[in-house]
Amino acid sequence: MKPSLPARWPAPAVAMTFGVLSSLSTAFAASPFAPDPGSPGLPAIPVTAPITEREAVNFLDHSSFGPTTASIAMLRGMGIARYLSVQFATPATGYHGYSYLTPNATLGCPGALTTCLRDNYSLFPLQMQFFRNALTGQDQLRQRVAFALSQIFVVSGTEISQPYGMADYQNLLLNDAFGNFRQLLKDVTLSPVMGAYLNMADNNWNPSSPTNDPDENYGREVLQLFSIGLVELNDDGTPKLSNPADASSTIPTYGQDQVEGFSAVFTGWTYAPRPHETSRWTNPLNYDGVMSAVPTHHDNAGGESLLNGVVLPANGSQSTDLDQAIENIFEHPNVGPFIGKQLIQQLVTSNPSPAYVKAVADKFNDNGHGVRGDLQAVITEILTNPEAGLQDERAPTGGKLREPALFIASVLRGIGGATQSDGEYLSSATNRMAQPIFDASTVFNYYPPSYPLPLPESTLNGPPFGIYDGATAFARYNVLNSLLYAPVAPDPTVTFVVPTGTSLDLSAWEAVPDTASLIHAIDTRFFHGSMSAGLGRALRDVLNQIPETDPTDRARAALYLALTSPEYQVER
Repeated sequence: MKPSLPARWPAPAVAMTFGVLSSLSTAFAASPFAPDPGSPGLPAIPVTAPITEREAVNFLDHSSFGPTTASIAMLRGMGIARYLSVQFATPATGYHGYSYLTPNATLGCPGALTTCLRDNYSLFPLQMQFFRNALTGQDQLRQRVAFALSQIFVVSGTEISQPYGMADYQNLLLNDAFGNFRQLLKDVTLSPVMGAYLNMADNNWNPSSPTNDPDENYGREVLQLFSIGLVELNDDGTPKLSNPADASSTIPTYGQDQVEGFSAVFTGWTYAPRPHETSRWTNPLNYDGVMSAVPTHHDNAGGESLLNGVVLPANGSQSTDLDQAIENIFEHPNVGPFIGKQLIQQLVTSNPSPAYVKAVADKFNDNGHGVRGDLQAVITEILTNPEAGLQDERAPTGGKLREPALFIASVLRGIGGATQSDGEYLSSATNRMAQPIFDASTVFNYYPPSYPLPLPESTLNGPPFGIYDGATAFARYNVLNSLLYAPVAPDPTVTFVVPTGTSLDLSAWEAVPDTASLIHAIDTRFFHGSMSAGLGRALRDVLNQIPETDPTDRARAALYLALTSPEYQVER
């Protein structure tokens, strides 16, 4: 008798929803493999010594969109240090082929043609390319870090619906992913996409109208979300307290005076003029280039309160005022732990220890050569810290729920073979899982980094659980079922790429000769050798019911059950 696998699951009832959530939350929060509390500290990950296949799979889980046969071999042949240097030097795959079109859709798509609107006034083409880049791009680390940055420096299709604009912004993050944080912060600030999203573009100062206060949106969010957060932090990410005996006595990093001060600094910028057009205040909406300075609409009166008691002097040029404001933020001691912790959460684990955060913040503060904000040093520390290694994979607080985009990409890359996708089905799949690519519902991302693990009395964070419920859980099962059991036909209306649909080549898995070898191969590729005995027995029991003369069904059943298990959904 063959195992019964779902074709399409019905919408779950409330009780089922809680059961799915509870099982995954429990898998995340509790582990029978917790290290002996008396054991010595974890050793550092060897960055120059030869590494095992298990270590390679673990490292690639954190530094790419999923291990493949080729990437495992490359990493093992190079070693971690050389692999990182190659990835840091690999040019960005990027988002190309998108060009300006008038923001007026009735002019850009006369007659409101459906495919024209979809291709030029929605993020659909860019979402497709995101998955093509994630699956096949050689710049895997850059792609992964840029995706992490896009969830910190959020702009969204809720406001930025034209793909050429979002492509420009995502290329900015790709290009700056391995540079210096100060430059990244400045480039984000002057991006017309961010200018449109958080109202810095056309932010006006009019000295003759005392009630015409600058818009405070970007001035507030650049502090709260993009750099320092709401409360002062120690280097290990824990809050500083005015009263050590009172955990609620946190110290604010800024107040309304600072919001108003930075908002005044960020006045006088408008969109760049289109080619052959004369610049003016205000230029029409244009996402290309960087925003243009218009000094007559910039507040240079001075006296603005910035961070740490700094007051901006009067009569500075618009560019000088901006540089001083960026420098003031960049030098704040919160930036290292605040940004470093979020990057750890995106790449490795939802609950890094204070020691892990401090190690990353220390590299932000000084890369070892007196340079502050070196993102290559920060990323290297995140990926090679002992808490990112196999030694800590089963710690009770370790790991994170695989967010939908990473889940889908890692499954396809891990299965390997002649896997192909034009990205169309994968884009629609992440929409069903509540993670529409580059289209978060708010500036706070799909979920906040402090989203609590949905278990009673738990003190752990589980950010991706913010978009995980019964419906999105079953969407994961349905998507994997579709991928394994039937190829997805290409959409004939997609004409901006060669439509291929999405299909998997299971031949490598079908060729595995017996049950034990198939389970071992899945364990090695997807669990870096850490599959529990219980899951192994469950796979064996199912495979023993399927004749070895039916290798296709055996491969499908084993992969489906393993990859929908809580052990895989929660990346350790």
